[in-house]
Order: sequence, then structure tokens, then C-alpha cells
Amino acid sequence: MDHLKPTPANSSPLTPISFLERASLVYADSPSIIYNSTSFTWSQTYLRCLRLASSLSSLGIHKGHVVSVISPNTPPMYELQFSVPMAGAILSCINLRLDARTISVQLRHSESKLLFVDQASSALISDALTLFPPESKRPLLVLIADDAAVEDSASSVAIGGDFVDFYEDMIQKGDPEFRWIRPVSEWDPIVMNYTSGTTSSPKGVVHSHRGIFTVTLDSLIEWGVPKHSVYLWTLPMFHANGWSFPFAIAAVGGTNICIRKFDAALIFSLINRHHVTHLCGAPVVLNMLTNSPNNRPLERPVKILTAGAPPPAAVLFRTESLGFDVSHGYGLTETGGLVIFCSWKLKWNQLPATERARLKARQGVRTLAMAEADVLDSETGKSVKRDGVSIGEIVLRGGSMMLGYFKDPEATKKAMTEEGWFFTGDVGVMHPDGYLEIKDRSKDVIISGGENLSSVEVESVLYTNPAVNEAAVVARPDEFWGETPCAFVSLREGLSRVPTEEEIIEYCRGKLAGFMVPKTVVFMEQLPKTSTGKIQKFLLREMAKSMGPSRKSRL
Repeated sequence: MDHLKPTPANSSPLTPISFLERASLVYADSPSIIYNSTSFTWSQTYLRCLRLASSLSSLGIHKGHVVSVISPNTPPMYELQFSVPMAGAILSCINLRLDARTISVQLRHSESKLLFVDQASSALISDALTLFPPESKRPLLVLIADDAAVEDSASSVAIGGDFVDFYEDMIQKGDPEFRWIRPVSEWDPIVMNYTSGTTSSPKGVVHSHRGIFTVTLDSLIEWGVPKHSVYLWTLPMFHANGWSFPFAIAAVGGTNICIRKFDAALIFSLINRHHVTHLCGAPVVLNMLTNSPNNRPLERPVKILTAGAPPPAAVLFRTESLGFDVSHGYGLTETGGLVIFCSWKLKWNQLPATERARLKARQGVRTLAMAEADVLDSETGKSVKRDGVSIGEIVLRGGSMMLGYFKDPEATKKAMTEEGWFFTGDVGVMHPDGYLEIKDRSKDVIISGGENLSSVEVESVLYTNPAVNEAAVVARPDEFWGETPCAFVSLREGLSRVPTEEEIIEYCRGKLAGFMVPKTVVFMEQLPKTSTGKIQKFLLREMAKSMGPSRKSRL
């Protein structure tokens, strides 16, 4: 069989850009994007992306160059997911809620050649660029004008000065016959996303065309997304490229409903107006939907995929009671999207609602394209017992794993070991049925009196309290136990009576082992969060530490 080998006919590089090209033919006249009064078809979206890729090439952007964008979920943000790699370049989406210093660091580290700027972020970018050292070369700036942007002096900027062009003008000037640049190898980089940087220095996570292609199809299959679905963009596209769904919706010829910011009332309105079928979001999004005064039962079921933090079973229960069909998954910036899903078994439908919610709160099993997922004991390096109790670190290997961290071989080697595993830093257990469940981030495990305590378990109990809106538990130093749980809690609006710290503690005492009960409860109007909805526990840990060691034992 020596003559059987790869040839140009059977080894064309995989790339998710091909999904858009195909959509322009199969779904040519179907709606691709709806944003306020603007709408496009798939043939129009493909043409706009071609033109923009052509203009990028004319500006000298070519293979290996990084092109950045800072924008909410608007049509340009969606189009750039395709246009930049169609020019052969690498797309880097910037979190628009970062501060100027962090943005400046990311732009310099990525060596970004060009930056697309939504007009509402123009002042922020101006501040970020002033922090560049004099000898550092700044990226070219292109302005994304948008009438829906906030009308203030910061966003009312005129062309000229730092901006070399307008986004729409670049599209109009582009060549409609431009031949988009296919990757020479499917291992060529396509995107670079920076980790949130909430716990350590941000890293540039680089993904290949092959990896994004793989995770996109994986997500479509696992979530069961049909053709012509209507997808509402509640998940920021700057967060791991929207978990690969810009490419996924093109693959199925769906419709992208774009919005500038999350607003619960608007979400419910758009769901009814456009017959939305799918949306994604962190558990905080589910919590906001269920706590909204507009949270009437849905006219028709809507599938919602949640990930990013372990969702409390109580929040899942409340979300499904409104008519949402919740799916739960797990992934990281380094995996390009969700690679663990709580794949639902039909027999579970016969269980009581509270038990279904408890099962759905587990992260689940590997997707089809993820080769292996396991939980390893930190001391022995072997798989933990499948007993739902033995704790270890979640490890992964599979086709959508990152190429590595940009300009950081040491961090890459540390994360992806010679044994062939990617170490996630998440602590979990493996249940007897083979479904894994996150118990904590390794840095969030609380060690009290020698016992490892899962903050997630304590939070899950707090969320069952009808007065609690959000909860996060971190370690507070303790003179005797070393560490004790400290709960930060925000309460629901409109309560006729506000609970005291002691009442919250007593509520937990009736549902948890003594050593797991919070010894301190801090009430906050709102818990600090990242732009993707993750509670910033590193800030809460600093607050708990600043309180000094607790002295009274309540065990």
C-alpha cells in the first residue's frame, strides 16, 4: 500500500472560512445578520468579507500579521472573524471592558499591525496608545462608525488624525473578485485570544485553522444545531471567538441577531420578535434572565448553552422553568470552544426537576473530537477513582487544543506536558457514570483544618436561598483552622426583609458539613465580574485577606 498517501486532492487544509464560502451558495438569499434596522443575506456577508480582506491586503496586511478588533457584538465584529483570516492574517479580539493599560500591553505583545475600533471605544484606545513607549510602532487604526453607539464626546470622533480609514469605506473600496488566501497548512494560525488575566499575566492563546474547524463542527453536533437556526449574540464574540459560533452559524446557514450590550428586557423582546432558537451565555446570564422583571414564560422553547463557570443547580432549575432548554458545557480559551458537554440521557427526563438540574450542573463527557478527558491525582498522576468524591486536576487532549502561547514557550510547555496532556488548572471529580464535575479552580480550593473544601459546593447551597441573587466563596485566613470559607453575597431586589449575616450562616449550617459553613458573610450590591460574566474571585480573595484572620470558631 505504499502508493496510498496524502495528495493535493485528499489533503486540502481544513479551515472554517470554507463555511462562509459555502453559505454564500447554499443559503445565498437567507438572512445572515440582523442588527437593529440593518440586515444582510449570506451572499452579501460573503461579498462584504471578501472586499474587506482585499482592502486589508492593499494596506500591506499579509500572512503572519496580527489584526486586532475591539467591538461589541455588531455586524463588523462578526464579519472580521472571517475577513481577517481571508487576508491570510491572524485575528485578535480585544475584550472591550479591559483598561487602557492592559489593552496597551496586549497590542504591543501581539505586535498588532492594524486595529479596528468601535467608535464607543475610541477614547479608550487613544489612552492605550499613549502608553506605548516612544520607540514602539503603533498599529494602524480603522474606525467602526455606528449610529447605535453611545452619543457622547468620547464616541463622536472624526476621520483623520490617528484613523486611516472607516470600516465601511474599506468594504466599498475592496475588490469583489478578491481570491481569499487559503492556509498553506491547516496548522497555520487563525486567531489569537488573550486569557482573561484575572489570576495571572494574560497569555496570547494561538489557534490553528484546523483546531477552529474541528471545535466548530464538534459544537454543532453536540448541541444539535439545525440548519436555519436563529442565534442571539448574548455571548461576547471577543470571548474565545464566541465559542466558535460565528463559524458554526455560517455552517448551518443560520441568522445572527447582533446586539451591542446585554439587557434582559431586550433579550426577551428579541427572542419573541425574531423567533430566536439558540443563545449562549455564562451562568450569570442565566441568573440575569431569571431575575428580570420581564421574565415571562417563553412563547416557544429556546435552547441556551451555558459554560464559563459551574452553574448552580438552583439557577438551572429557574431558567428551565421559564421555557429555556439548558445545555451545559465546559471549555477554555486554550480549547477554542466547548469540549466537554453534559450529554443528556433520555432516561433522565423521568427524574424530578431538582434531580435533573443537579445532573445538568455537571460538566459531563468529552465531545467527539476531543480524544480524551480525565481527572488525575496530583500526587500519583493516575486517574482518580470514579466515585464522585476523589479530587484531581482535569486534563484534556484533542484536536481543538491551542498551538500554544504566543512568545511564551515555557508557559506552553508547562500547560501541555510531554505526557500529552493539557492541564486545565480546574479541580474536579469523576462520577461512576464517567461524567466529570468541576469542584473548583485549583487556586480556589479552601483548606480548612487540613480538609479540602470546594467553594463551588458552598456556592451551590447559597444559591438555593431565595434571598440570594449571586454568591461567591473564597478563603479567609483563620488563626486556628488556617483558612475558613468567606461568602460574598448580593441579594435580590424587592425583598420585604433583608437577611442578616447570621441567618445566611445558619441557612448553610442546615445543609453543609460544619467545616464547609461560611464563617464570614459579606453583603455587596454587585459582585465584581469579568466581561464574560465570571466572578472575579481574585479581587474577593484580596478583600477577604485584608479583613485579617478570623478568630471566632463556629464549627
